[in-house]
Amino acid sequence: MVLCIAVAASLGIAPARVRVREFPIPTADCFASQIASGPDGARWFTEQNANQIGRIALDGAVTEFAIPTPQSYPEGITAGPDGALWFTEEGAGKIGRIALDGAVTEFAIPTLNSYPEGISAGPDGALWFVEETGNQIGRITTGGSVTEFVIPTPGALPEAIAPGSDGALWFTEPGTDRIGRITIGGSVTEFPLPAGSQPEGIAAGPDGALWFTEYGANRVGRITTGGSISHFRIPTPDSGAGLIAAGPNSMWFTESSADQIGAIRTG
Repeated sequence: MVLCIAVAASLGIAPARVRVREFPIPTADCFASQIASGPDGARWFTEQNANQIGRIALDGAVTEFAIPTPQSYPEGITAGPDGALWFTEEGAGKIGRIALDGAVTEFAIPTLNSYPEGISAGPDGALWFVEETGNQIGRITTGGSVTEFVIPTPGALPEAIAPGSDGALWFTEPGTDRIGRITIGGSVTEFPLPAGSQPEGIAAGPDGALWFTEYGANRVGRITTGGSISHFRIPTPDSGAGLIAAGPNSMWFTESSADQIGAIRTG
C-alpha cells in the first residue's frame, strides 16, 4: 500500500497532533539541497546557490561554512567514517570534506566535468559517489585517493547511490532506465527497468532490499539483492518522486511536483 500525505503528516499519527517547525537559513536564496545527520547530533546540508555547507543544531541554530572553490554547487552530502561530512561539488568536479569545526578540504576528481551527484559511505571505509556526465562510479578514501569505475552502459547519467545489505553499493541510472550494483572491487552489474522509468533516489530498506523512486513512471520500485524487481504506483499523477529514505517500517520519498511527502510500507 502507498500512502501519499502532506509534509505535515506522519505514519500512524493523527494530523491534529503533528507539529511542523521551520527554521530560516541566514543566506537568502541559498537553495538548500540535501541533508544528512552528523556525528555531533546536528544536521548538515548543502547550499547550492550560496556555495556553502550549513549546519543546524537541534535547537534550530544555523551555522554556515563557505566552500573555498567558487560556484562549486554542492549537492550530495553524507557522514563519513572519519567523523567528518563528505559532499559532492557538481560545478567544480570535486569531493569536499568538512570537519565538525567547519574546516573544508577539497579533492579533485580525475575525470574533468564529471558532475558528481550522490555520495554515500561504503562498507569498506571509503566514500562512494556517482559521476553523472562522467558515466562512472567514484570511490574516495578518507585520505583523498580517488578511483573511478566506468559504468558499462553509456549515457547512464547516474544520480544516487546507497549501500546495500549485501556489502555492495547500488545506484540509479535515469538515463538508461537501470539500477546498477557495484562491488567494492569495482565490478558493475546492471538491472533493466521498463522504458521511461527514470529511477532517481535509492536507499536501503529495513527489509534488506533497495528501494528507489521512478520519476518518469510515477512509481516506487524495490529490488532485492538478487535482482528481483517490484513496482508500486504512486496515487498522485506526475508526483515528481525524487529522494527516498528509510523509516522503521516504511520508506519515505519526496514528491516535488505535488508538494507532498509519500510513504510506502515495506512489510
